[in-house]
Amino acid sequence: MILLLLLIQPISKFIFMATFESIEKEMIARLSFPNADVLNDSAEINQRFYDLNRALSLGNLEHAKTKIYFEDNESKKVVETTIWGLTDQRVILKQGNVIPIYRIYKSV
Repeated sequence: MILLLLLIQPISKFIFMATFESIEKEMIARLSFPNADVLNDSAEINQRFYDLNRALSLGNLEHAKTKIYFEDNESKKVVETTIWGLTDQRVILKQGNVIPIYRIYKSV
């Protein structure tokens, strides 16, 4: 049973990532975001905030890039970038571009 779970997890991550369109961080300023949160589960919402804080620390200390999976008013997208700042409502990227936290599914 444990072996089966180990085999399924990488496949589910691949399926999750395959549904997101890759975009450049410079395009984020042109996007429009609805007000609804993309996550419903409180545990997932807490994990999202924890992951974003971790990505912020890694970006500031090691200049590490993070993949942010999010959704605007048109489709699901992914951007690979460094997180420069984090407020209670927004992720701040280079050049002042922002993504509302409530529109983010995951950061890795």
